[in-house]
Amino acid sequence: MHKKAVSLFFVSGFMLAMAAFAGTPAITGKPVIDAPQILEWPLDGGAATPSLHNATSNTLYDLHGKVDSCDLVLSTEGNYHMALKEIWPLFLSKFKDDPLHNVLYTTSPPVVVPQLEKGVIQFDNFDIRCRPSVVVANQPVIDKLKAAGLIDGVVRPLYQDRGVVILVKSGNPKKIGSVWDLGKQGVRIVTPNPELEPGAYQNYRDAIYDIAKADVNAPQGWTAEKLIDTIFNGTSGDPYKWLAGPRIHHRDEPWSVAYGRADAALILHHLGRYTQESFPALFDIVPLGGTLHSPQPLAGTKIATRYVAALKGEWTPKQKAARDVLIDTLMSEDFSAALESHGLQRPAPAHPPKAP
Repeated sequence: MHKKAVSLFFVSGFMLAMAAFAGTPAITGKPVIDAPQILEWPLDGGAATPSLHNATSNTLYDLHGKVDSCDLVLSTEGNYHMALKEIWPLFLSKFKDDPLHNVLYTTSPPVVVPQLEKGVIQFDNFDIRCRPSVVVANQPVIDKLKAAGLIDGVVRPLYQDRGVVILVKSGNPKKIGSVWDLGKQGVRIVTPNPELEPGAYQNYRDAIYDIAKADVNAPQGWTAEKLIDTIFNGTSGDPYKWLAGPRIHHRDEPWSVAYGRADAALILHHLGRYTQESFPALFDIVPLGGTLHSPQPLAGTKIATRYVAALKGEWTPKQKAARDVLIDTLMSEDFSAALESHGLQRPAPAHPPKAP
């Protein structure tokens, strides 16, 4: 990293440095966390890190205990959970003659690095103290695992998204039709939590800027920089212009649009599609290129890839077999079909074979 970037890191913080590196204007504002106020009961053993506590969803106060012996734990980003749920029974069926026990997966923001460091992941009064043996994550997380010497074998590209959409209330009462409309007076936007889900937040923030920057038909008087300032840096004059979820964005953002203060949320295409199909009376989708079922991402859209890898550990033969079979199942044609059915896709080959 250049000295200027290092200085920026220490002076202005990680988020500011990442914004400067990505090209998006610096974010100086702070979001309002959009969540209901509830009583926060004390936990049996105190708070652990990492914790997936979320007052609006992961409430396990009445389940007390821990699991510390597992045949397999998959620590994975959660945005493809609908496809993973479909393939999981097929994976388990491959051990029908010698069933696996305590086989778990968590669908959350990336937590595998602190999970490995601390030896625990907490859901309120329930702790999982099994070491993950498989990870699905973005490139920065994979790079951290590589640098720590925790990857065992080859890292495989697993899936890609198909860009982003705007999630709005049913009927689209604010008449939102593009990223420019997110800057309108009276339109409030919710994003992932910048501190607890920095990767998702940066992805959506940069998508707004990059799509606007690439648009040759910007509304009169608007620029991509002005749009970012209006949404994120307080120039709209509305203290609730920029909202953020408290923990896990693929649940927080829909909640905020349906029941909180938000009018709109940028969200990955497949998550928006899943949300709208799950709650058709509550939501509509504004595509950002193409249609809901035939996306054609706009210029400026970045397509992200997620990767799967085995993790090192003192595994028993059965644990190692479970780890390897899971990865094989995730790379199978069956999982390719599950991904496609939910609006996801396999990554294109880095170097397509030449025609004979």
